Order: sequence, then structure tokens, then C-alpha cells
Amino acid sequence: MNPASMPVGARVRVRAAWPQGHCRTPHYLRGKQGVVVRRLGDYPNPEQLAYHRPGLPLLALYQVEFDSAEVWGERLREPPYRITADLFEHWLEPLAGEH
Repeated sequence: MNPASMPVGARVRVRAAWPQGHCRTPHYLRGKQGVVVRRLGDYPNPEQLAYHRPGLPLLALYQVEFDSAEVWGERLREPPYRITADLFEHWLEPLAGEH
């Protein structure tokens, strides 16, 4: 994925994948939709670093914001809480018409 394809304001979905081994993407966010609020830079892939691999190529890391109702359900709609997570680009899918 091209790091430039995730501009601030882009609506994204977290991949609903369940890989074996080390993973830094929270289970409760998989399959959920959010909005990119910041690009934090490029970093080695922590899923490879956990196994003493170089973690290359570098991956873009994004700060993504989620509505609490999207993550936890309607019971937490009021007040409108927000959840923010730092997620690597290979876990994010742009929503249709977003790039």
C-alpha cells in the first residue's frame, strides 16, 4: 500500500484478520471503521521485530479515531466518546471512494 493513500481525514476499516504470532493491532478494533487523524511517520514492522527480523520495509504508522458506538455498540453512544489507536498501514483498508 502506498503510504500517501491514507491522507488525514480518510475513512478506513481495520482489517479483520487473525494472524498467528505477534500482532500490535487490538482485537476489538478489527473490522471497525475510523478516520485517519494523523500520520505519525514510517517505522519498522513490529510484527517482524518481535521475531528478531529487520522489520523492513518501513511502514507508515497512523493515528486513527473511532466512535465509541462503532467499537463498543450503541450503549456507549452518549456522550460521543472517541477511541484513538496507532495502527500500521498494512492493517488499514480505505473505504470505497476514499482514495
